[in-house]
Amino acid sequence: MPFTPLAAPTGTPTPYQPLVSRSFRPSFEEFPNPERGFYGGVALGETDLTWYTPATGQTLLRLYARLDDYRTRDLTPEFLASLEDFFCVTRRAGLKLIVRFNYNNGETYPAPAPDASPEQVVRHIQQLAPVLETNKDVIAWFEAGFIGAWGEWHTSASRLDSLENKDLVRDALYRHFPPDRFIVFRYPGDFIRWYPQPLTAAQAFDGSNQARTGHHNDCFLASEDDWGTYYDYDGTLQIEAWKTYIAQMTRFVPMSGETCNPNPPRSDCPTALAELQRLHWSALNEGYHPQVIQSWKEQGCYDEIRQRLGYRLSLLEASFPAKARPGEPLPLKIRLQNTGFAAPMLARPVSLVFIGQDTILPLETDLRRWEPGEHLLEAVVTLPPDLLPGEYPLALWLPDPSDSLRDDPRYAIRFANEGVWDAERGWNVLGTVTVQSD
Repeated sequence: MPFTPLAAPTGTPTPYQPLVSRSFRPSFEEFPNPERGFYGGVALGETDLTWYTPATGQTLLRLYARLDDYRTRDLTPEFLASLEDFFCVTRRAGLKLIVRFNYNNGETYPAPAPDASPEQVVRHIQQLAPVLETNKDVIAWFEAGFIGAWGEWHTSASRLDSLENKDLVRDALYRHFPPDRFIVFRYPGDFIRWYPQPLTAAQAFDGSNQARTGHHNDCFLASEDDWGTYYDYDGTLQIEAWKTYIAQMTRFVPMSGETCNPNPPRSDCPTALAELQRLHWSALNEGYHPQVIQSWKEQGCYDEIRQRLGYRLSLLEASFPAKARPGEPLPLKIRLQNTGFAAPMLARPVSLVFIGQDTILPLETDLRRWEPGEHLLEAVVTLPPDLLPGEYPLALWLPDPSDSLRDDPRYAIRFANEGVWDAERGWNVLGTVTVQSD
């Protein structure tokens, strides 16, 4: 899937210097990358999470923000302040969150436990919106939450799980939560009812509600129908049709969730790997179900799953001139591959860096289109006229898109290659270019 060239040189064409190619060795090391992978669970009130990535190698946490105390009243300033504080703790630790708000954890399941009225839910979503917008830099995506047991959109004491009220909550989430963050929903029967045709490549990332809609399956592999995941509202089972739909949409939106029941042979490695790949899983809860996770370790697929959840980008070959001049065009070709299950989910800049003078040249490409497989990035950039002569290491930089995290290397994407990662700056070094004087 070749990329569109970045930018053509302006003015009088200049003959390019011959390109020199460098091949790269893949790395099979396990290392953290943002917005992907296994994750753990966390609740409000933590004051230090700096231990988490060093201890686990993971960069994601799922936040269950419990609203039990507010089922019949507005959120207090103290609660909103505690949420703000928790986002600060997350930022200091270099982490991102999958966020879910819920009113109970199914304590009386299968009987419904108390949750809030539809009107109160909408009011809570409105109250949360400013804090979430301010702190979206550390939010990977949202799970829809709010409705019923575990916030999983079933078993509601307040009839929040009626079709009418599901639509009400959905609309409030779309209207008030950050528009550049996905909202993932539990049941295909809901989002396929809303959007009968799956998201296309042309629709992807266009800002529409459908383009923001992902899926979380919280009973992955638990039974033939994943404990009710693939049942339509009319009682029919739609396993294959809905998996085909989900496989298309998750090319462009997150797929995440957890296992909830040991169910061999379906929950064993062969089926797990096949469905994780087919449905483009970005993230998976490592804490549940522990017997399923342990079975993957015993059967030998756990390490592969750990590396392939979400994206895993590696450089194959980079070609560019060995010599260049200030103010002149520099052609660049990069072959890369994604051996993960999914593409990167959040937009982020891709830039070429001349290390030393730290000249940063943005590349106009969308890495959210870097689906599993090989890609060719072809670009022509014009060097600044004031670039000083000398030998410059050349690097590819994929930082976080937010100003608050842009210069934090923990939030930059690392390529899976030997000898390219600059951990201090978050750069992937491609080779060297000699800039000559006029």
